Amino acid sequence: MFRFEYIEYLHLLWAIPIIFVLYLLSNRWRKRNHDKFGDASLIQNLMPGISSTRNSLKLFLFLIGLVFLFFAYANPQWGLKKAKAKAKSTDVYIALDISQSMLAEDISPNRLERAKRFTTNLLNKLKSERVGLIFFAGNAYLQVPVTNDIASVEIFVKAANTEKAATQGTAIAEAIALTTESLERAEEKIYKKALIVITDGENHEQAVIEAAKKAKESGIIVYAIGVGTEAGDYVRVIENGYKQYKKDQQGNPVRTSLNTQLIKDIADAGGGLSYLLNDENSVISSITKDIAQLEKKESEINSFSEYNNYFQYFLFISLVLLFIDFLLGKNVLKKIDN
Repeated sequence: MFRFEYIEYLHLLWAIPIIFVLYLLSNRWRKRNHDKFGDASLIQNLMPGISSTRNSLKLFLFLIGLVFLFFAYANPQWGLKKAKAKAKSTDVYIALDISQSMLAEDISPNRLERAKRFTTNLLNKLKSERVGLIFFAGNAYLQVPVTNDIASVEIFVKAANTEKAATQGTAIAEAIALTTESLERAEEKIYKKALIVITDGENHEQAVIEAAKKAKESGIIVYAIGVGTEAGDYVRVIENGYKQYKKDQQGNPVRTSLNTQLIKDIADAGGGLSYLLNDENSVISSITKDIAQLEKKESEINSFSEYNNYFQYFLFISLVLLFIDFLLGKNVLKKIDN
């Protein structure tokens, strides 16, 4: 397994394009000044030690040298010894509503973006658990089965959008049923699992409550989080590159409101807690605290116990490139002195 021990140092790579842009601006400024003195070819003859090709080569060597230096700081490592480890965790599914009603802007910037931000922050607090991800709109879609790889789940969450839904609607019942089907194992019924439904509750079917009750009977605690406001807002969608109001069959703008009662009913039927996504930190704290009290299941995970460091190779290449860059500058100075 490959990794960087100090991955935060890779942020230094942002200096590379900045230096390149400054070099271009400096070249433009220098050229303007030279043009004020006379013909460019004449000025070049008067300064034989100055070469644009040499300068470009020096810049290239300098930038590549910095890239290798920053990689050396981050310390690339390769896992050597793969070991089995025991870990206790709870299986948690997050069901995220990606229907078009989640584009309403009654909370900033819109319901879906707020839900994604909340989910990302929640994942950071669930690193000791096994987490899976479901998207739902007109249908429910299993995106990530339960896994210890929280980073991969986070990638899917950040990429979530309404276009990933083949059909529109709010199939909460189907999302709950899909979770029940994924987590229901006869030999594991003694362990409690959790499902966190994040939605605006645009669904009035009795099937939702029945699905939540069945999940509870299968040992799955259902938490429901409402996104939006009861005052609601019009749904804005992108059509032909423009943001427009979504319209019904009669041509009237579609308005959507948070169904707070359904949010509460889902949690009551599923034996969990219900929340409104107002104070994200308190919601995350309450959910994670409740999940932490569930009985944990012991599972086997793969981990690397030993790593080899490879920073020295990157450092050596960096020093060689920077030294060559330095020598090219010395040669220029010698020519000018002669």
